[in-house]
Amino acid sequence: MVREGVPDLDAGWQRQCYAIVEASAAASRPRPGMKVVIPGGTGQVGGVLRRALAARGDHVVVLSRKPERLEAGIRHVVWDGRTLGEWATEIDGADAVVNLAGRSVSCRYTDDNLRQMMDSRIDSTRVVGEAIGRATRPPKVWLQMSTATIYADAGSRPDDVPHDESNGIIGGEEPDVPLYWEYSVRIALRWEEAQAAANVRETRLVALRTAMVMTPDRGGVFDYLSWMARLGIGGPVAGGRQYVSWIHGDDFVRAVEFLLERNDLDGPIIIAAPNPVRQRDLMRSLRSAWGRSFGLRATRLMAEAGALALRTDTELLLKSRRVMPGRLLDAGFTFIHPTWDRAATDLAQRSRRSRE
Repeated sequence: MVREGVPDLDAGWQRQCYAIVEASAAASRPRPGMKVVIPGGTGQVGGVLRRALAARGDHVVVLSRKPERLEAGIRHVVWDGRTLGEWATEIDGADAVVNLAGRSVSCRYTDDNLRQMMDSRIDSTRVVGEAIGRATRPPKVWLQMSTATIYADAGSRPDDVPHDESNGIIGGEEPDVPLYWEYSVRIALRWEEAQAAANVRETRLVALRTAMVMTPDRGGVFDYLSWMARLGIGGPVAGGRQYVSWIHGDDFVRAVEFLLERNDLDGPIIIAAPNPVRQRDLMRSLRSAWGRSFGLRATRLMAEAGALALRTDTELLLKSRRVMPGRLLDAGFTFIHPTWDRAATDLAQRSRRSRE
């Protein structure tokens, strides 16, 4: 799928267009030197973001539960993600907060893990709101991580169009889907409600309804899918017709920078590339990027067994996620990596270089 305004250009023209876009974007980005507080900034996505912001000259403070040594120029402050403490002084006077805190979804969806997912997201969002509400000099903007999983399974849509912010159907009531898929939507809804309920008047609120963030870092979703592709087990799952929405890590960072600057944008915003792909096509492109041709097909039962062995869950493979970043595109944001074929090639090349 190619949305109007996102042409499929040949490589030469594409490089020229990207150079023009980057020059224009650089002129409109927020000036470096901002103080940005990132709760939950030690994970895969947080690592990509904190390094990029620090590299451009921002003063970055990461909040997490365990003391860690991070990159030069990035401060680390311990918090518990539930209660106010000394860490709240970092938010008072900051320019922006980007809250990424929450238990990883890469696990078995047991009752205990689902409860931790819910509590870690709601508690951390609530206490960030309390810190902002009590600040003498509150930040101008609070970007709160959310998820594109909030939308209904795309296979249940009768109109065959992707979800966006204006026409998207919130999930939880699709027929014939596992009950815990509904619980995942409930987590997303309560996550966003916790931000909306915060008593903050001078801070712009944005909910980042984010698709799978693809980076070459070890342990991320791209690394996991690449491992499958290289082993020859990365074929279609349950037919492979389900959609996968994704975003290249570079574009995730650029979208965050864009939203830090755009004072006219608030509320829910989808953070995803404009071209979701079917799972079978996603894995085909990934196998090609790694120089592999064969990918073992997997039935739903085989996927269940594989997920059990890897201590993860099949929702990540079987739910059809098809979202379109309508508000970003309408606001003039341009993606460096709009199509999966080229994104997969770029990420595989970076992954190879990091292993050399």
